[in-house]
Amino acid sequence: MDDDLKERVRAEAETHALYNALKHGSDPEVGAIMGPLMGENPDFRPHGDAIPGVVAPVVAEVSDMSDDERRERLLGLAPDLVEELEAEDEEDDQVLPDLPNADEYDEIRMRLAPNPNGPWHLGSARMPAVIGTYKEIYDGWMLCRFDDTDPETKRPDLDAYDEILDAIGYLGFEPDEVLKASDRVETYYDHARELIEKGGAYTCSCPAEHFRSLKADAEPCDHRDKAVETVREEFEAMVDGDYSDGEMVLRVKTDIEHKNPALRDFVAFRMVDTPHPREEAADYRAWPMLDFQSGIDDNLTGVTHIIRGIDLQDSAKRQRFVYDYFGWEYPEVVHWGHVQIDAYDVPMSTSTIKEKVDSGELTGWDDPRAPTLASVKRRGIRGAAVVDAMVDLGVSTSNVDLAMSSIYANNRDRIDDDTDRRFLVRDAAESDADGRDRLPSGPIEEFALAGDVPGVGTPPLHPNHEDRGDREVPASEAVLLEADDVPAAGERVWLKGYGCLRRDGDELAWVGTDIALVREEGVPVVHWVGAGDDEHVRVRVRTMDGDVVGYAEPGYAGYDEDDLVQFERVGFARFDAAPGDDAEKAAPDEYLAFYAHP
Repeated sequence: MDDDLKERVRAEAETHALYNALKHGSDPEVGAIMGPLMGENPDFRPHGDAIPGVVAPVVAEVSDMSDDERRERLLGLAPDLVEELEAEDEEDDQVLPDLPNADEYDEIRMRLAPNPNGPWHLGSARMPAVIGTYKEIYDGWMLCRFDDTDPETKRPDLDAYDEILDAIGYLGFEPDEVLKASDRVETYYDHARELIEKGGAYTCSCPAEHFRSLKADAEPCDHRDKAVETVREEFEAMVDGDYSDGEMVLRVKTDIEHKNPALRDFVAFRMVDTPHPREEAADYRAWPMLDFQSGIDDNLTGVTHIIRGIDLQDSAKRQRFVYDYFGWEYPEVVHWGHVQIDAYDVPMSTSTIKEKVDSGELTGWDDPRAPTLASVKRRGIRGAAVVDAMVDLGVSTSNVDLAMSSIYANNRDRIDDDTDRRFLVRDAAESDADGRDRLPSGPIEEFALAGDVPGVGTPPLHPNHEDRGDREVPASEAVLLEADDVPAAGERVWLKGYGCLRRDGDELAWVGTDIALVREEGVPVVHWVGAGDDEHVRVRVRTMDGDVVGYAEPGYAGYDEDDLVQFERVGFARFDAAPGDDAEKAAPDEYLAFYAHP
């Protein structure tokens, strides 16, 4: 790379680093600005291997600036970007549209309706995020109703009830009431009986294929005109469990010639031979279909607004037939498209994740490779960061894509100010992560120290908070460096918090502590740890791509489970376990951490 190009890279990197730091209110990271930098400057791409080495000193300079200094510098370089940041600051906080006809209701009442067939994947967070936010906006009421009336196809997981409630709490919300539909079967029976008396339902023993053919041709089956007394008797036989799976159903009488075949005489109750896993509901055999059960419950609990997927438009239309029979007013409905989330190889499907956990392909629902709330929680990502990203998607009927980078940015904004900095020197030879961008190009290298060197480095615990003091990183005789940070023979390197050294064979000779060497001469700034056995601790960082193993400064041993640390130039990670704390988690000689994000 020639000098002119180098200067251009430095200039562009400074603008990006300043903008990134001001936008997120934290120190910039090389990894965070490389994407935009390379995207906006295609001619930089052939020099991709050399660019980070030019960018790193610039990022270090910006990290040493105060926010006022950063804003003043960016104002001189790119005033339009400062205007953009100021405009963002003035944006209206309410990103969700008003609920339809909200002013016509004394109280906004909404519901979450999870199927407890397993813990929640990330997509499941959208419903509580949006409904919980609407509850806060309108000072409303929120129900969590477990729609668990399918003991067979979507069989409830007994642990999932509490796991889902825990997930709602992790996201920062608390339901005003919690119900289980399987506790309310008698209520559904009572409403079915009333519907039968109104002539709105009939029992049908047609084979499924036969009825499907009749419905497609808009022809009624022979059971449609049964006497109410016969329907009543056969339904009670269903309730008593006198029929087996597939022998008898109760259908809601709609319009057999309706232009939409899906709305023609739909099933309200069916027989299920498999007992419900909950002991309290194990004796029931006649179970309501979701559209019937949900419709009844929405009315009885006073739900005013329903948010559901665009693919469930027919559900509202089916339920309106039942509401018309009872003379009820149907709630307001908002439909939205599906959400897809990047960064995961595992599909966002409860059944698929469960299969992979059961087979051992995933270590559990909190495996970092799993697109689940349990996973991001264990990685140290705050629930509010997930909520903010979900709410930002709005409630459009279009399908939407959510980039995990937006969750990471939200989380960084929330945790950066309180998170200590520490060094972690990564060893590619000990690590098995697939994502090579997470790792240096080779094994750790050790260098003896020569000259009148300090016995300890004193980098700050947090670069923006001098009052928190410095940490001590000991180095009595030698240091460990990552492979990519090793200087060439005769070249200098700045060990952060320690000073400048020059490579002389297998030694690093002391040069001094003049920071101008970094700012004016471009000496690279790197992280490091002492090489002595008591000068570092072994850490295994579990990532989405595998395990990264390295050595952290000894102060890392002082943290507790759930504490967050930013490994400088690596990323944020959550302290998971210390050696000996839990044999199933941490090995006897190493600490276990979970990688959150850059």
